Amino acid sequence: MESIFHEKQEGSLCAQHCLNNLLQGEYFSPVELSSIAQQLDEEERMRMAEGGVQTEEYRTFLQPSGNMDDSGFFSIQVISNALGVWGLEIVLFNSREYQQLQMDPMHEKAFICNYKEHWFTVRKLGQQWFNLNSLLTGPELISDTYLALFLAQLQQEGYSIFVIRGNLPECEADQILRIMRVEQQQRPKLIGEEEAQRMSAPHASETTHTAEEPVLDEDEEELRKALALSRQDLQVEDEEADLRRAIQMSMQGSSDAGSSAPAGGSSEKQTLSAEELRRRRQAYFDRQQNAQDSSSSTGGGTDSGPKPTQ
Repeated sequence: MESIFHEKQEGSLCAQHCLNNLLQGEYFSPVELSSIAQQLDEEERMRMAEGGVQTEEYRTFLQPSGNMDDSGFFSIQVISNALGVWGLEIVLFNSREYQQLQMDPMHEKAFICNYKEHWFTVRKLGQQWFNLNSLLTGPELISDTYLALFLAQLQQEGYSIFVIRGNLPECEADQILRIMRVEQQQRPKLIGEEEAQRMSAPHASETTHTAEEPVLDEDEEELRKALALSRQDLQVEDEEADLRRAIQMSMQGSSDAGSSAPAGGSSEKQTLSAEELRRRRQAYFDRQQNAQDSSSSTGGGTDSGPKPTQ
């Protein structure tokens, strides 16, 4: 994970962080993006002036720039032009043009996502996908199985998703992750959430030490671990079946919006709500975390071989 470039949120410069996390380096600064925005403003001004500089439309256009503001916001046009420098293009994920290609998201290289002026990147490095949101404390590993569900959840929540087309510049993280996979023991937190937990940690530790915990003998401990593993195995088939249904229903809901469903209760398909998608995704990560905690406490006695870590 250390090889992955990840800019964290600074002010309202999420467009800069989105671009640099996508390209995996400090490729753009606020000054450079401002220069692109000013160039776009000038080109738009010249086109508007062709209709006459005394018109109401031209005077309205001379108001503050729509391509940037003092807070650090930059428009989609600025981002598109910045990516054009590297021969990259963006295509709206749910556009008719893209849907006609019937592409599997797994086969793409990266996405950039936008909601209410916040931009962030989801990118494949090696053979694994990562959420490089600048609001997180670090990169978040996204499993292949959950990529489609993650994108569907973003769409449900109102995000605009753009597919990156073209060849991304070479980067160290991509080279390393082509030859070894990483495992994430703990998901990153939101930056503010981590600070809040750090502040409350002393109080939590005091409460923990005041309670006496029962001590299990060795046989009881082994039995507890065996039962936990057996429950985990029994959940796998149901979990995968639920996931397939969730992805199918959510993605169909996005692509088939506006079409009428056939009559009959048994054939009616409903789009999952954003809350349900969040619940299923959170339940999956909770089960992953519990399984990792359980396996780490066993000391690796049943491990089939060494696994690369972060």
